[in-house]
Amino acid sequence: MEQVNIPVTEPDRQYHFMNLLSEHVFDMTSKNGTSPTFNVTTFGCQMNAHDSEKLKGILTTAGFTEVSEEETPDLVILNTCTVRENANQKLYGHLGLLKSLKQKNPGMMIGLCGCMMQESHVIETIKSKYRHVDLVFGTHNIYKLAELLYRLLTEGGPVIEILDGTDTVVEALPQKRKYPFKGGVNIMYGCNNFCTYCIVPYVRGREKSRPKEEILAEVSSLAKDGAKEIMLLGQNVNSYAYDFPGLLSEVAAIEGVERVRFMTSHPKDLSDRLIDVIASEEKIARHIHLPVQSGSSAILKKMNRVYTKESYLDLVNRIRAKLPDISITTDIIVGFPGETETDFEETLDVCRKVRYDQAFTFIYSKRTGTPAAVFPDQVPPEVIKDRFDRLLATVNQIATERTARFAGSTRSVLVEDINRQDAGYLTGRTSENLTVHFPGDPSLIGQIVDVKLTEPKGFYYMGEL
Repeated sequence: MEQVNIPVTEPDRQYHFMNLLSEHVFDMTSKNGTSPTFNVTTFGCQMNAHDSEKLKGILTTAGFTEVSEEETPDLVILNTCTVRENANQKLYGHLGLLKSLKQKNPGMMIGLCGCMMQESHVIETIKSKYRHVDLVFGTHNIYKLAELLYRLLTEGGPVIEILDGTDTVVEALPQKRKYPFKGGVNIMYGCNNFCTYCIVPYVRGREKSRPKEEILAEVSSLAKDGAKEIMLLGQNVNSYAYDFPGLLSEVAAIEGVERVRFMTSHPKDLSDRLIDVIASEEKIARHIHLPVQSGSSAILKKMNRVYTKESYLDLVNRIRAKLPDISITTDIIVGFPGETETDFEETLDVCRKVRYDQAFTFIYSKRTGTPAAVFPDQVPPEVIKDRFDRLLATVNQIATERTARFAGSTRSVLVEDINRQDAGYLTGRTSENLTVHFPGDPSLIGQIVDVKLTEPKGFYYMGEL
């Protein structure tokens, strides 16, 4: 690739390659009569979903047309997750299916990106066993899709570029948002916590916080583009280097922003000042995702979570003292190495004391490369399954009871879509992150409306305008 008149600074460099790509796409469209198509499939967390919006934005800007995977796209990108070991096997299975599809359509391009690509053994496996993959990049150079794809189209493949880390944070790229009235904004990248079960610090890198001015400018741009709800994203937003509570207040003050959410909070860093800011600003959603992982202080210490059962419960009490109706959701791991029945009972005790609105429950997954993978006293699968079933029954019963507390009340609901089961109904979400289905006209989609919650249905409500 001839390096002539190519900008050195980002994101100007990537816009340069988007322009080159669009010329290439124009030629392809003229030749074939239709524009080239793409599909991006996302695995994993909210940050991966936000990354995929950027990938879609770059491709759309270059002239590609988004289609479903069933429509045999010219370009397929899988944005991978590696939080659990079985994610790797699922990806390899997916690649096997794509191989047979590519044999029927030799011009198809297959790209892989995301967290799983940061593992060196995965790259070696792809090189040796999945040679039909054309493009591979990782978490640190998501923004370079246009440049890497242009190389693939002009020089041939495979094109593989994995960075061990980077100090470069590149935003201000095109996005194709799932909902025009909602927007995600990365405020930081990476993680410094090194929980012993977690691969994220190794694949996402160390914490890097974006300057507040950049974030506020991006939120203002989203608001002007019609985004009413903003989600601030980070592996641990509470450790944002430039004052997270202050940032939250300033985002809520931006004209056009009607609701602000954030994801995810680490309990060790959630401050009383943040609680006060949420309580004082009605635009900030009444929902905190507060992963506990285990109710046993002994297991929490082995996990390197840096809090105890008692300090976690004290934090919840301080939150509820200022925000009595707030929804608290959590993550819980069952079967961490060394977990005894007594440890597990401590987890059930926390669930009963906190009374979570929703709990995402996971069976411990041994992740190669993490300290916990070689811990002694791995818990037998049959014991884990029994505990997992008991936990699920407990959290589901509590969540059903918690949901019912709003029966008969009127809540502000952001209308998100037409109901999947009944086209005469709409589906929306309250500030407390509660799903509501109610009769209404599709013209209300994207608006915040008052809905009376008439009938609790376990994890959601039926309602009426």
